Amino acid sequence: MNKIILASGSPRRKQLLELAEISFEVMVSNADESFPAGLSSSETAMHIAANKALDVQANLVRHNGHAQTIIAADTVVVLQNKIIGKPRDREDAIEILSSLSGKTHKVITGVCILLSAKKMIFAEETEVEFYPLSLSQIEYYIDYYKPYDKAGAYAIQEWIGAIGIKSIKGDFYNVMGLPVSRVVKALQSL
Repeated sequence: MNKIILASGSPRRKQLLELAEISFEVMVSNADESFPAGLSSSETAMHIAANKALDVQANLVRHNGHAQTIIAADTVVVLQNKIIGKPRDREDAIEILSSLSGKTHKVITGVCILLSAKKMIFAEETEVEFYPLSLSQIEYYIDYYKPYDKAGAYAIQEWIGAIGIKSIKGDFYNVMGLPVSRVVKALQSL
């Protein structure tokens, strides 16, 4: 198989590919993460993932004349059909986690795998339900873990996941940022 490039600087995605014992290199995409109006949450995640993969593919072709196998992903958190992004600051993080408290939300990761002219794109959806969280729990988590680079202002593998998650329906690793078992199956099919 061609060399695999992970088009992401996410330490969690890197960790998940390493867990699956996939040999890869990291090349961070500088693609625009905007998206056209009217896309569903899944389409939004897939659109951004595809843009990331195409950006890295163009850079690789420009620098060494040939493309590799590229994996790109984008994760969105959705509550009541509204995409929740990364928090802007502490107050925004408190507001986001307060809105997720005691409710079920969706975590959707769009994945794009490129190999020359072949393109595989899909979205994985996981439902996550939080127990009610107190303001002191939310503030502790934000002040100690600083989840400013995370969609939905949390990481399931951190303290907040251990004490706050009531249930999860779907792929746990998807909530971390990459449905790694589905990615492995996709790579095998290519």
